[in-house]
Amino acid sequence: MTDTPPAIPAATLVVFRDAGDGPPELLFVERAKAMAFAGGALVFPGGRVDPGDHALAAVLGTGDAESAARIAAVRETIEEAGLPIGLSAMPSPTAFARMRAALHAGTAFGEALTDAAVGLDLDALEYFARWRPAHAHARIFDTRFYLARLPAGAPEAQVDATENVRLFWATAADVLAEADAGRATIIFPTRRNLERLTQFADCAAAVEHARAHPVRTVTPWTETRDGVEHLCIPHDLGYPITSEPMSDAVRG
Repeated sequence: MTDTPPAIPAATLVVFRDAGDGPPELLFVERAKAMAFAGGALVFPGGRVDPGDHALAAVLGTGDAESAARIAAVRETIEEAGLPIGLSAMPSPTAFARMRAALHAGTAFGEALTDAAVGLDLDALEYFARWRPAHAHARIFDTRFYLARLPAGAPEAQVDATENVRLFWATAADVLAEADAGRATIIFPTRRNLERLTQFADCAAAVEHARAHPVRTVTPWTETRDGVEHLCIPHDLGYPITSEPMSDAVRG
């Protein structure tokens, strides 16, 4: 029997851009096809929780895994999408561009924050979900999902052009439709979260829903239903669709 590889802590951020005349748009990045995990798929900005994120959490007086994950989500969104979300103040365009360039060059996040004269506002992120698959794969990620609103005065999002090849804003329903038409790839956790996000008219409604559904780690399992093998998740976590035939499911 092969043991499941240890999970890699990760964090991702669902960024909302509310629209007055329709459902909110969300920020998506398209992973480079060469990436080992979810290559070519549409995902939300995010990535691994690094040791530096834990170190910064300790400096802030928390030091727990939850704070480190929030820090990672903020840092990764700056690196991948060029958006200053979760900061205590909006840095000037020049200071923010310098911060992002420093992060890409390997500067510690805490140092980059100090140089830009800004701090962190981790309460700007709302804990939405946590997914930890258990299927045999080279990499298993234990990913926390957070929600946040695009702040007023934020610069235009810009793709990092390293791990990702493009970024764009779209509604959850539009991306699901693109995937169903075969024009986009989304993996199983992203599909389930997009279906959940189609329920909300704005970011405030999504936050209210998240607070009404305490987060439990989602580990999908397989189950045979009417002779068809399905990939399943729990029914009580706010997801409107909780199973999909294995033949249709796209796993990372």
